[in-house]
Parts: sequence; C-alpha cells; structure tokens
Amino acid sequence: MAEGGRRGRGVVYIATGAAHAAAARASAASVRRTNPGLGIVLFSDQPVAGPEFDRVAAVAAPHIRSKVDYLPETPFAETLYLDTDTRVLGDLGEMFRLLERFEMALAQRVHVPASPARSVWRHAVPSSFPQLNGGVLLYRSSPAALGFLADWRAAYAEAGFKVDQITLRELMWASDIRFAVLPARFNTRRYTWAHHWFTATPRPVILHTNRYHPTKFGPVRAWLDGLTGPYR
Repeated sequence: MAEGGRRGRGVVYIATGAAHAAAARASAASVRRTNPGLGIVLFSDQPVAGPEFDRVAAVAAPHIRSKVDYLPETPFAETLYLDTDTRVLGDLGEMFRLLERFEMALAQRVHVPASPARSVWRHAVPSSFPQLNGGVLLYRSSPAALGFLADWRAAYAEAGFKVDQITLRELMWASDIRFAVLPARFNTRRYTWAHHWFTATPRPVILHTNRYHPTKFGPVRAWLDGLTGPYR
C-alpha cells in the first residue's frame, strides 16, 4: 500500500535528548524481536547509530513535545508511533488491521490528573468523551490523517500547554476523522506479577509504563516499579 509516496508499515519514534534517544533504542529492540518485518525510523536531535533503526532523521528546533512536529513526516503508508517508554511484546498485525476501516487508532487515557490535563483550550468537551493517550498512535498516511496531525501541530504551538492531550482531545472532538479506541492491551499502563499470575487480565501487546521512562521518576522509583512485573 502506498499513499503520497509513502510505503509499507512501520514504527516511528521521536526522541530528543540523549536519555530519550537511548530509551527509543531499547523500545525499538523489542519491536525487532517481536515484529521483524516492520520498518523502524527515529527522528532525533541526537547522533544515534545502531541496528534497531532503518533510518535516523534529524529533529530541528527540539522541544518537549517535538513529536507533534514530526508525526506528519512519517515515511510509511501505515504508521505506529510509540513513546520511548514502551515495550512491544507481541504481534502487531491485528493492530494494523484497524487501518482497513479507520484513519487513526488511539488508546483511552483512563487515569487523568486533575490539572493541567483537564484544562480547556478553546472548547469544553463533554466528560463522556475520552481523553486519548498520545503515546501509542496508529495512523494512515491519508490526507485526512496527515491533515489532522498538521492541525494538531499548529494547535499545540498556539495553545501553549506543556502537555499535548488537551489539544488532541479538543481537535478529535471537533473532527470528522474516523478513529478507533484501542483495547487496554495495546497500551497497558500497569502490569504486575499479580496481574500476570492471579487475574484474567489479557497479556500486554504494548507495555507503556514508567519503569521504562528514562527521567520521569528517577532511578529508585524505576527500580521498584521494575520489581513488580514480569517484563524488563
């Protein structure tokens, strides 16, 4: 499948700073192990080299959410964007099948802090409309999807929020774009030994957890979190 010169399926990372670039390599290695047929591209301001990536492209004018600038620049016809604090643990083929019917697919952000993530930019959105997690984002390189991502880039720059979910949610509410909400196993935020052995919780396909975040909670919290689950 080719759209606008873009071809195939692949995973995109967008990482600024040495710590996040290193985390992207670790996440990409998990994609290589589990889905060897997918292409992997990194956008970064760091000189990254390694077998995990097919290509590394430069990020100009990096900032805390450079991902909103480079999501539309994917070289793939079908793209899975992943934050760097992720591990892919299973086959992604069923996930990409969503793009046969939808332009985009995102996971619901279930635990939403009171502030600033619940702030309003331009329009109040009904509380029944979910806030979506921008760290696992599946999309086609269609005019509709790339146009939406370009609008998000402009909205984030204009709004001035540090977090990106506020503008994402408001734009999604106002848009006619066809999108799917992913089941939790494609964006598992917490998975402990108790989940693994003593519940019927589905095994994660994508684990997206603070234990893999290079800076958010510091080494002690990351170490403690790592003890609670079966995946490293």
